[in-house]
Amino acid sequence: MNLPAMIRGNRSLLIAAAAAGLLGTAASLAQPLVIGQLIKAAAADQSLTGPIAAAGALFCADAVLAALEAYLVGRAGEGIVFNIRRALTDRVLRSSIPAFRQLDHGDVFTRLVTDTSLARVALAQSLSQLITSTVMVIGCLTLMAWTDLQLLLLTLASLGCASGLSLVLARRIRLAAVTNRKDTSAFGSGIQRVLGALTTVKAARAEQREQQRLAGLANEARRSGVRVNALAAMLTPAINVGTQISLTVVIGWGMTRVATGALPLSDLTTFVMYLFYVVAPLVALFLAIADLQQGRAAISRLRELDSLDTEEDTDTPPQHPLKDDLRSPALEFDGVSFSYPRQPVLSSTSFTVPARGITAIVGPSGAGKTTLFQLIERFEQPQHGTVRLNGNNIQDIPLDRLRKVIAYVEQDHALMRGTLRENITYACPDATDEEIAHALDQVGLTQELADLPDGLETPLGERGGGLSGGQRQRIAVARALLAKPRIVLLDEATAHLDAKAEAALGKTIREIAQHCSVITIAHRLSTVVGADQIIVLESGSVRAVGTHAALLQHDSLYQHLAAQQFKANALVGDPA
Repeated sequence: MNLPAMIRGNRSLLIAAAAAGLLGTAASLAQPLVIGQLIKAAAADQSLTGPIAAAGALFCADAVLAALEAYLVGRAGEGIVFNIRRALTDRVLRSSIPAFRQLDHGDVFTRLVTDTSLARVALAQSLSQLITSTVMVIGCLTLMAWTDLQLLLLTLASLGCASGLSLVLARRIRLAAVTNRKDTSAFGSGIQRVLGALTTVKAARAEQREQQRLAGLANEARRSGVRVNALAAMLTPAINVGTQISLTVVIGWGMTRVATGALPLSDLTTFVMYLFYVVAPLVALFLAIADLQQGRAAISRLRELDSLDTEEDTDTPPQHPLKDDLRSPALEFDGVSFSYPRQPVLSSTSFTVPARGITAIVGPSGAGKTTLFQLIERFEQPQHGTVRLNGNNIQDIPLDRLRKVIAYVEQDHALMRGTLRENITYACPDATDEEIAHALDQVGLTQELADLPDGLETPLGERGGGLSGGQRQRIAVARALLAKPRIVLLDEATAHLDAKAEAALGKTIREIAQHCSVITIAHRLSTVVGADQIIVLESGSVRAVGTHAALLQHDSLYQHLAAQQFKANALVGDPA
């Protein structure tokens, strides 16, 4: 993460804030000097109008500049956190699927929301406070030395021990903050895990067990948070004790010197005021250091997120234009091999898919069916071999162009929180009402959605909550059809449909297959029987290719799969 770039757009605000803070510091440093002059004028029976007016002006200027500094710092901080969040959300959205699978989504949420807020405090508020407080402390000490060097040395002896203790506390705060961020992320991940499978939790009667587990995670976050607060709470008292000791010694010895005439009362008053003035910035200085330490912990976590691998894309145009030729295969796998870590999936897989018609992919669980779709969409990259789209190596096609001509309906068909219209038009936000109506009619949802009180504006819950499984599936298919793709990938598209809805969707698939290539993964024979070609996978390799009738006659594995399907249908009374 390029922090200078994150800050650069708000640099002028930070500079203006620092300038306002420094001017305010100058106004504060001048106040004890004016008070000293006021005391001298009173002792000499001179007019007090000038010193009082000067003091009032300094007080007002100090207040105005402090408010201006706070506003500018706050505005710059919001700008910085916006830049960080924008950059990191872009990184996450463009992350490669293998890298994304390794993420703990609750932890990512915590980093994007909470850690960015801590980074804002560190990069804006604490940094500004560090500058102004440092200048204020140095200015006070300088003017205290100018007023009376002996009193300053006595003061430093008392404050030195307290300052050393504060630095030790600041370092421990950073270490405790790192632990607290990890504990908070673990709790957030636990919450997301349970909420993502709440019906499973309830069906398994696991509410009490999950509540205890989450309570344990929350307790860990509480304990580490208490430790951070406890260490932070010791900072102010450490400085206050040193200041109180200094004040006691300074007043005692100073009054003794005033009594002997060795020190003017006005100088003692000025010195004591500076001693009071140095306390707040000194405390603020160490608090800023503590906040910076916590911010460093947050920034290190954000840097980890920023190192996430992203999808490699290229703006290089394909060697040949994407052809729309019935004689050219829509898709070709040429000796493709792919393995997940410690799990080989595909081995020298080769086959072609025509530009029109339905191609079904069947095989036992783990044969690599879904992995084929992952490779076509370039969610994964083959270790060996080539995948071609209309004769073009898909690695040479820009991702946006590739995915524009391929529609993918996942088995999980995840819908999003929002309206029905937003979900249907997700891939085509500019679709017209006529196009939407046609897509809904194709999947047999026109009347069902018309019966809803709000129609297309009906809001959905998480993952399409409020609709049946079959309705969610058909909406996902409608969303794919709305994009008018060249290739449609259907991963168990009929898994949640009843016989009537499946028949209607099957008719739709056959219709669209007249204009594009449909590749479907299916276990139900009702989907497979009418396919123009069926590819049988076994252990990551193509075992056989043919029609249902041919495979049923010549391929033993397909015969076995068909027999299992017929047996299952007989048990449940499914005519398929």
